[in-house]
Amino acid sequence: MIGLIVSLVFILVLSRKSLPLALVLGAVVLGIFTLPVSLMLEKIYLTITDLSIIFLALAMGVIPLIGGTMKHSGQIDDLVNNLRIGKKGLLALSPAIMGLLPMPGGALLSAPILEKGGEDVPSDLKVAINDWFRHLFVMIYPLSSALIASAKMSGMSVYSAMLYLFPTFFFALFLGIIFFIRRVEGKIIYPERFQLNRLLLPLFIILIAPVFDFLIKSLHIFKIKEIATLSGVLIALVLSIVLSQSRLDFKKIIGEMKPYNFFFIIIGMFLFLNIFKSTNAVEMIAAIPLPIATLGVVVGFLLGFATGRVLLPASIILPVYLTQASITPASFALIYTAIFFGYVISPVHPCVGVSLVYFKVSLKNFFRLLALPTAIIFCLTLFLSFVLK
Repeated sequence: MIGLIVSLVFILVLSRKSLPLALVLGAVVLGIFTLPVSLMLEKIYLTITDLSIIFLALAMGVIPLIGGTMKHSGQIDDLVNNLRIGKKGLLALSPAIMGLLPMPGGALLSAPILEKGGEDVPSDLKVAINDWFRHLFVMIYPLSSALIASAKMSGMSVYSAMLYLFPTFFFALFLGIIFFIRRVEGKIIYPERFQLNRLLLPLFIILIAPVFDFLIKSLHIFKIKEIATLSGVLIALVLSIVLSQSRLDFKKIIGEMKPYNFFFIIIGMFLFLNIFKSTNAVEMIAAIPLPIATLGVVVGFLLGFATGRVLLPASIILPVYLTQASITPASFALIYTAIFFGYVISPVHPCVGVSLVYFKVSLKNFFRLLALPTAIIFCLTLFLSFVLK
């Protein structure tokens, strides 16, 4: 546990200079504290030679290039100018829509829209909105793989689980409006009349990537499913370039978007995750002397925060819970909520990392905005876990 704490502190401090480097070195620090050197080196080797991770990292490197080409071609301008739902609606809805798309890296697709639609909005607030609203709808989305798998592990219907998560969803939506959207001021001034074709074209480019990703995965064409993700984003990038009505300076786009940063964020994240999974975390968690519901909430939140994942903490916490008690829909909702919001603000969560890099915001400023609403949800969840014990 000491190694985990030291590695997270290391990530938080070093991320001020470079988040990709912080994640990689944070994983190494965790390995040095918790694993034999030979096993740590083995995990490093397995991570950097895992083709599924490499293809996913490549896809994450392509996504900011889509945003860059759409920005420089004027396609983002067209989308913002013709999506007539108001400034607050645009900033809240665009990440929410992207969050429902079955594709990693959606935070990078909504980031350029927030950047353009909220030109006078502070960058740290845009990161908070992008992260918070992107994940709110995912929490209750019945096609979410994390929710489906977690509900199945608990022996309940995904729709029962979803029903019990609705109160948290509406409360978190309320907090998001109070803490973030309420701070957005001004209106979007539309210089031209509404043009449907200029709305549909950028939407088509943005949506084509997850659609192809989903279709290719459904057809089981590739053994490595991340090839589908890479194929989808490459198709979107090519379309954005081909359909651009202006000449694009790719050297400038690459220099501005820094796609290599996003590539190494994914490598560092999975390196941390693979080393963490090799530690004795499960045995230590099971030995903590807390009521089982409270244990699930506290440790679930910490694991969500430590791993930047939902399924991994759920696969640890739910089996531990089920060995000691039967899980009710209410206790499931509390544990899942705790895991989920630990994941939402995790520094090793890809959406957090790529949003911070895109908007050039420090991890400290990100936590400054997200800490209070997240703490409110966690404290309420913790209180209810004592009531249900």
